[in-house]
Amino acid sequence: MSSKFYSFSAKTLQGREISMDTYKGKMVLVVNTASKCGFTPQLEGLEKLNQQYKDKGLVILGFPCNQFGNQEPGDEKSIAEGCVINYGVTFQMFSKVDVNGIDAHPIFKYLKSELGGWFGSKVKWNFTKFLLDANGKPVKRFAPMTKPEKIGIYLEKMLG
Repeated sequence: MSSKFYSFSAKTLQGREISMDTYKGKMVLVVNTASKCGFTPQLEGLEKLNQQYKDKGLVILGFPCNQFGNQEPGDEKSIAEGCVINYGVTFQMFSKVDVNGIDAHPIFKYLKSELGGWFGSKVKWNFTKFLLDANGKPVKRFAPMTKPEKIGIYLEKMLG
């Protein structure tokens, strides 16, 4: 049975549509990001995770979101430049999305329905992270304050 995750697609910062089935067989970490957030330095830690685990089957997908404190006010070009210049991000970044509400991106609607948070399924802030196994099954949700290196410990266990 194929995961529902693979039926979704999203637009990159460069405007190219990518189907999530591109990531079949990979562990996927989906993160809602923001460039003006107190957690923004996590981009550096996420890039370290990306470098450390990409050859072991991890893919990180960043989704900028401006729903929390207007902390992602820029356009796609400024988001891309900021991620690369300030944090050296090489993992896939997508166009800005909503993660809550009626206009929430279908990927986030799905992930929230599968992995509710401590206070319900809503995403509470930037840098909420969702981990999917290599079969596209959501397996773990990490709070915004969870640093990427803590996720690395969890990945080690999953990878054996």
